[in-house]
Amino acid sequence: MNIIELFQKELENEAQTTRKMLSRVPVEKASWKPHAKNMTMEQLAGHVAELPGWVKMAVETDGLDFATTPYVPKSFASNNELMEFFEKSLQDGKDALAKASPELLEKTWTLRNGETILSESSKADVIRMSMSQIIHHRAQLGMYLRLLDIPIPGSYGPSADEH
Repeated sequence: MNIIELFQKELENEAQTTRKMLSRVPVEKASWKPHAKNMTMEQLAGHVAELPGWVKMAVETDGLDFATTPYVPKSFASNNELMEFFEKSLQDGKDALAKASPELLEKTWTLRNGETILSESSKADVIRMSMSQIIHHRAQLGMYLRLLDIPIPGSYGPSADEH
Protein backbone atom coordinates (compact mmCIF):
# COMPACT_ATOMS: atom_id res chain seq x y z
CA MET A 1 0.00 0.00 0.00
CA ASN A 2 1.46 3.40 -0.95
CA ILE A 3 1.07 6.62 1.04
CA ILE A 4 -1.95 7.75 -0.99
CA GLU A 5 -3.79 4.49 -0.31
CA LEU A 6 -2.92 4.73 3.38
CA PHE A 7 -4.29 8.28 3.57
CA GLN A 8 -7.44 7.25 1.68
CA LYS A 9 -8.05 4.38 4.07
CA GLU A 10 -7.43 6.51 7.16
CA LEU A 11 -9.63 9.35 5.90
CA GLU A 12 -12.52 6.93 5.33
CA ASN A 13 -12.04 5.21 8.70
CA GLU A 14 -11.97 8.51 10.59
CA ALA A 15 -14.97 9.78 8.61
CA GLN A 16 -17.15 7.01 10.03
CA THR A 17 -16.45 8.10 13.61
CA THR A 18 -16.54 11.81 12.79
CA ARG A 19 -19.93 11.43 11.12
CA LYS A 20 -21.36 9.80 14.29
CA MET A 21 -19.96 12.55 16.52
CA LEU A 22 -21.09 15.46 14.34
CA SER A 23 -24.58 14.01 14.03
CA ARG A 24 -25.07 14.60 17.76
CA VAL A 25 -24.13 18.29 17.77
CA PRO A 26 -27.13 20.30 19.04
CA VAL A 27 -27.35 23.54 17.02
CA GLU A 28 -29.43 25.08 19.80
CA LYS A 29 -26.19 25.00 21.84
CA ALA A 30 -24.14 26.67 19.04
CA SER A 31 -22.79 29.44 21.29
CA TRP A 32 -22.04 27.16 24.27
CA LYS A 33 -18.45 26.61 25.35
CA PRO A 34 -17.07 25.01 28.51
CA HIS A 35 -14.54 27.79 29.22
CA ALA A 36 -13.91 31.35 28.06
CA LYS A 37 -10.77 30.23 26.17
CA ASN A 38 -12.53 27.44 24.27
CA MET A 39 -14.20 27.64 20.87
CA THR A 40 -17.98 27.64 20.83
CA MET A 41 -19.77 24.40 20.00
CA GLU A 42 -20.49 25.75 16.52
CA GLN A 43 -16.88 26.81 15.90
CA LEU A 44 -15.51 23.48 17.09
CA ALA A 45 -18.02 21.37 15.15
CA GLY A 46 -17.42 23.46 12.03
CA HIS A 47 -13.68 23.03 12.39
CA VAL A 48 -14.03 19.25 12.73
CA ALA A 49 -16.29 19.27 9.67
CA GLU A 50 -13.88 21.32 7.54
CA LEU A 51 -10.70 19.40 8.34
CA PRO A 52 -11.04 16.73 5.62
CA GLY A 53 -10.98 19.65 3.18
CA TRP A 54 -7.48 20.50 4.36
CA VAL A 55 -6.36 17.41 2.45
CA LYS A 56 -7.48 19.15 -0.75
CA MET A 57 -5.69 22.34 0.31
CA ALA A 58 -2.46 20.42 0.95
CA VAL A 59 -2.63 18.60 -2.38
CA GLU A 60 -3.73 21.50 -4.58
CA THR A 61 -1.81 24.46 -3.12
CA ASP A 62 1.72 25.23 -2.03
CA GLY A 63 0.61 26.92 1.17
CA LEU A 64 -1.72 29.22 3.04
CA ASP A 65 -1.13 32.87 3.93
CA PHE A 66 -3.36 34.13 6.74
CA ALA A 67 -2.53 37.72 5.72
CA THR A 68 -4.31 37.25 2.38
CA THR A 69 -6.74 34.48 3.37
CA PRO A 70 -7.96 35.09 6.93
CA TYR A 71 -9.74 32.22 8.65
CA VAL A 72 -13.52 32.68 8.82
CA PRO A 73 -15.44 30.03 10.79
CA LYS A 74 -18.57 28.72 9.08
CA SER A 75 -22.02 29.02 10.71
CA PHE A 76 -24.77 26.41 10.61
CA ALA A 77 -28.51 26.85 10.89
CA SER A 78 -29.09 23.13 11.38
CA ASN A 79 -27.34 19.87 12.05
CA ASN A 80 -28.22 18.94 8.47
CA GLU A 81 -26.15 21.89 7.21
CA LEU A 82 -23.26 20.83 9.40
CA MET A 83 -23.42 17.26 8.08
CA GLU A 84 -23.66 18.44 4.46
CA PHE A 85 -20.60 20.65 4.99
CA PHE A 86 -18.70 17.70 6.45
CA GLU A 87 -19.66 15.41 3.56
CA LYS A 88 -18.53 18.04 1.03
CA SER A 89 -15.21 18.53 2.85
CA LEU A 90 -14.74 14.78 2.97
CA GLN A 91 -15.48 14.37 -0.73
CA ASP A 92 -13.10 17.23 -1.57
CA GLY A 93 -10.36 15.48 0.41
CA LYS A 94 -11.06 12.12 -1.21
CA ASP A 95 -11.12 13.63 -4.71
CA ALA A 96 -7.82 15.42 -4.15
CA LEU A 97 -6.15 12.25 -2.88
CA ALA A 98 -7.43 10.32 -5.91
CA LYS A 99 -5.56 12.79 -8.18
CA ALA A 100 -2.39 13.00 -6.05
CA SER A 101 0.87 11.12 -6.42
CA PRO A 102 3.46 10.12 -3.84
CA GLU A 103 5.92 12.45 -5.60
CA LEU A 104 3.55 15.41 -5.29
CA LEU A 105 3.18 14.78 -1.55
CA GLU A 106 6.95 15.17 -1.11
CA LYS A 107 6.74 18.85 -2.16
CA THR A 108 6.91 21.60 0.44
CA TRP A 109 3.78 23.29 1.77
CA THR A 110 4.16 26.60 3.68
CA LEU A 111 1.91 28.15 6.31
CA ARG A 112 2.56 31.86 6.75
CA ASN A 113 1.17 35.13 7.96
CA GLY A 114 2.54 37.62 5.48
CA GLU A 115 6.32 37.51 5.59
CA THR A 116 6.33 35.40 8.77
CA ILE A 117 6.66 31.71 8.02
CA LEU A 118 4.77 29.71 10.65
CA SER A 119 5.73 26.27 9.31
CA GLU A 120 7.11 24.46 6.31
CA SER A 121 6.32 20.79 5.84
CA SER A 122 5.87 18.29 3.09
CA LYS A 123 2.35 18.05 1.69
CA ALA A 124 2.24 14.52 3.14
CA ASP A 125 3.05 15.90 6.59
CA VAL A 126 0.27 18.48 6.26
CA ILE A 127 -2.19 15.71 5.36
CA ARG A 128 -0.99 13.63 8.32
CA MET A 129 -1.39 16.65 10.63
CA SER A 130 -4.91 17.22 9.24
CA MET A 131 -5.85 13.65 10.13
CA SER A 132 -4.45 14.17 13.62
CA GLN A 133 -6.40 17.40 13.94
CA ILE A 134 -9.62 15.58 13.02
CA ILE A 135 -9.02 13.08 15.83
CA HIS A 136 -7.88 15.72 18.34
CA HIS A 137 -10.76 18.15 17.80
CA ARG A 138 -13.31 15.35 17.54
CA ALA A 139 -12.22 14.27 21.04
CA GLN A 140 -12.71 17.84 22.25
CA LEU A 141 -16.17 17.79 20.71
CA GLY A 142 -16.87 14.57 22.58
CA MET A 143 -16.03 16.34 25.84
CA TYR A 144 -18.39 19.20 24.94
CA LEU A 145 -21.17 16.68 24.34
CA ARG A 146 -20.36 14.85 27.59
CA LEU A 147 -20.56 18.09 29.57
CA LEU A 148 -24.00 18.71 28.03
CA ASP A 149 -25.04 15.15 28.95
CA ILE A 150 -25.40 14.11 25.31
CA PRO A 151 -24.51 10.43 24.78
CA ILE A 152 -21.14 9.91 23.11
CA PRO A 153 -20.78 7.49 20.20
CA GLY A 154 -17.91 5.01 20.27
CA SER A 155 -14.77 5.83 18.34
CA TYR A 156 -12.49 2.80 18.31
CA GLY A 157 -14.84 0.63 20.29
CA PRO A 158 -17.96 1.24 22.37
CA SER A 159 -18.28 4.33 24.54
CA ALA A 160 -19.49 4.34 28.14
CA ASP A 161 -22.90 5.33 26.77
CA GLU A 162 -23.09 2.22 24.58
CA HIS A 163 -22.59 -0.40 27.28
